[in-house]
Formats: sequence, structure tokens, C-alpha cells
Amino acid sequence: MSEHVLEMRRISKSFPGVKALQDVNLAVARGEVHAICGENGAGKSTLMKVLSGVYPHGTYEGDIVLDGQTVSFRDIKDSERSGVVIIHQELALSPFLSVAENIFLGNERATRGVIDWNETNVRAAELLRRVGLDLNPVTRAGDIGVGKQQLVEIAKALSKDVKLLILDEPTAALNDEDSAHLLGLVRGLREDGITCIIISHKLNEIRAIADSVTILRDGRTIETLSLHDGSVTEDRIIKGMVGRELTNRYPERTPEIGEEVLRVEHWTVHHPQEHSRVVVDDAHLSVRAGEIVGIAGLMGAGRTELAMSIFGRSYGSGITGTLYKNGREISCRTVQEAIRHGIAYATEDRKRYGLNLIDDIKRNISAAALPKLASAGWVDGGRETLVAQGYRKSMNIKAPSVAAVTGKLSGGNQQKVVLSKWMFADPDVLILDEPTRGIDVGAKYEIYTIINQLAAQGKAVLVISSELPELLGICDRIYTLAEGRITAEVPIAEATPERLMQHMTKEKD
Repeated sequence: MSEHVLEMRRISKSFPGVKALQDVNLAVARGEVHAICGENGAGKSTLMKVLSGVYPHGTYEGDIVLDGQTVSFRDIKDSERSGVVIIHQELALSPFLSVAENIFLGNERATRGVIDWNETNVRAAELLRRVGLDLNPVTRAGDIGVGKQQLVEIAKALSKDVKLLILDEPTAALNDEDSAHLLGLVRGLREDGITCIIISHKLNEIRAIADSVTILRDGRTIETLSLHDGSVTEDRIIKGMVGRELTNRYPERTPEIGEEVLRVEHWTVHHPQEHSRVVVDDAHLSVRAGEIVGIAGLMGAGRTELAMSIFGRSYGSGITGTLYKNGREISCRTVQEAIRHGIAYATEDRKRYGLNLIDDIKRNISAAALPKLASAGWVDGGRETLVAQGYRKSMNIKAPSVAAVTGKLSGGNQQKVVLSKWMFADPDVLILDEPTRGIDVGAKYEIYTIINQLAAQGKAVLVISSELPELLGICDRIYTLAEGRITAEVPIAEATPERLMQHMTKEKD
């Protein structure tokens, strides 16, 4: 039996105008956790889609060797029959089906065409226990959190007698507690003899869990490093990813802070369905021209709810409080009103709320400010194209043209399209919710540079992030949020992770 459970040899894959993979080689040892790293657009997800049959045999060049045998997968079902199961970054659970139904969807426990619901639920309960979930299998998938949904996806994979499990950015949307639980589960799978391939931008997690890491850059294999002896540092991995030393992860900036642009007073927001439940409780904050202000809080603290409620009351019910723009009270009861007042919000969920993934780059960039391109009631298509081409160049959006479908771009390039959209709208206040989620370190540096440029133009920038080092690296002040309340306002000179965490975990009096 080969020591390698998987070998991918000289894999090449092209799309119109783009060479996504070129002569990529990957060897994964049996029973190991093998990480794949690279910048957004390096080809990581494309390689895994080739492996799992999403891109079937015949659409790529090269060979896939599994357990010493060359395989030719025609689709996902084909790869799953061989024990290869992929869990994509965008979870594929149906929110309206039960957890048990999701686990066995397409793999039903049936006798003579009739589903055995008792066996289905009993077997689902066993799988849920195996992944550490104390959950009734008849619970609707839509009623559980993202962290638990990720574990249900792994239970679903285990139901298919998985030999090689592929996890694409498994902790991107998880809090620290859920991430730690999932990584612990991956360790347990390794002990059970299941080989795992994990794609992640979180280099600290890779160093903590992986046995080896293969680095891709620009669709090519750069190197494979062993992580067993602990000598490979995050900086060493970054050098392989970006092709150079990244001596400073945050660009230098000399802030020029002006007058107050936005002030929020006594802001209270109730849950949109549970109207008696307070989600944001009497919040006060302000942000000045040229200033970058951070909001730090644990999952469920109310960060996104605060931002969305300010942005045209796009979240919540029973909202009370006052907004001031340049010292004058304003009304922002709709998104359109917020945009007219020069307030923009870049959502944390760019795929669902920030972009039209089936439309092109050009249309996405112009979407929030079409009146600027209108002539006699019609959008000037030529001007729209010129504007988009300008942002494609200035923002370094990697795409063959502005006619490229936005959903085909990497996460980092999609985020640049979101930022381009709001830059074209030319707001005075820009609220950025998790602006670098799911983005590699090289693309993060580009996003930070763009944020700095916006502040240098006199914009008031509010940044929400789950990563405290990020807030400490780019902000001038940081507000902490706990249980819907602003618990502290900390100047950056006095901010430390320990102090921020102390305020983020402060309980109500």
C-alpha cells in the first residue's frame, strides 16, 4: 500500500482568459492533516474542485492517483463513492430540513424505496455524538448556529464512509470557541485514520493542527513544508505565499483627524422578531473625518446589528436614538436615506448581501450610485465601463475584464469589488463589517492600504472585526461591545488585547 493516500500530478485547469492551475503537484500522506495555503486566487479551491469531481475528468489536464490507482471522477457522487468528501466554505445544508434529513440527503436510509425514519434519526444521533454535538436530530438545520452547522456537515461526510475529507476554510465564519472545537474534531479524525486536507487563511491554526503544508502561488505549486518539528514560522509560510518577506502586516499611517462626522446617541435596537429582546442597548459612539474607529466584541455582542441598524434601519425593530451628521440631526429610516446622507455599509456577508454574484464586475461597482451615471433616465453604459475599469486598475482586481462574473472571483477580489462600489458612491462615513474575513495575508495588506487611503481622503471609517490584532493594527480608537452595550472607548495608545477582552466580556451590572 502506498504511503500516499493521494497524489495529484501536473494538474492544469483553465477558464476563459485565466490559467487557474498550471502543473500543480500535491502528495498527501495517509492519515495526516495536510494544509493548503496561498493568496486568494492562487488556485486552492479550484484544485480541490478538480479532486472532488466538481470539475470532472476531461475538463483539466493531469492525473489523480488515489490509493495507488489513477481515478477519473465524473462528478461529486463519483468521488464520494471512492471516499473523497469535500465541505465547501459556503455550507450546503437546507435550512428547512431537519439535521438528520440533511445528513442523509442523497444517501437516504431506505428499504424498497421507503425511508426508514427511525434508522435515519438513530444513525444521525450517533454521528452527531461522534462530532461532539448534543443535538436532537429532528431539529431544523436553520435553527442552529454556523458553528454547529459546520459540525453537521462533518457528520454528513462521516455518513459516507469518508477516507479523505477536504475542508475549505472551515473556521472562516466561526468564533474562537467553535473554531477550537472543530480543530479538536479534526485531530480526532486523524487519530481514527481519516486523512484531512484543510484550506485556511488562519496560519496560526494551520501551524497548530497540520502535519504538512503545500503552498500555491499564481496557480503553481511553490513548495511543501513539514510542520512536525515546529521550525516553520508564520512568516516563513507568508514568504512562500506572497513571494517576498512581509515585514509589516499593517501599512504605516500618520492619521490626520478632523471634525466629528457621525455621532450616535442613545441608540437602542430590538430583535426583528422577538420585539421584547434588546439587541443594542443605549449605545453611544462617534467617528471623525480621517479617523479609523474599531468596534470589538465577541460573537453575539451586537456588532453587526448596531451597524445595520445605523445603515437605514436595515436590521431590527423598535429602534430609538439619534444620529448626527456634521453636528446636525439626520433621519435614516431607509437604506436610500442613509446613502443620500453619505453613509455606506460594507456587509460581513459579501456573497449574500454585498454583491450580485451572477452579474459582472461593472454592474456591481455601479449598483449603489447609478444616478451618477444616468443621462435622461438611462444609465450610460460607456461611462459605467470606464468607471469600473478605473477601479479594476486602481484596486488591483484580478479579473480578465470588468465583464467577468463577480461570483467567479476569489474572496479577496470580491471584497475589492464591494469596496469599489462604495468608493464610487463617495460616502462620508464608511462602515466596514469584517472587511478581511476569508482573505489571505497579502490581500489583507491591500485592503488595509485601501482603508488608509479612504481615511486620508477625509472619510470617517468604522471597522468591525473579530480579529483584535487587526483592530490594534489599523485603528485610532476602539469601542468594545458586550451584550449589546458599549462598555469602553479605548485610545489606540492604551489598547492591548487583554484590556479589550476585559471590556468585551464585561457583564451587565
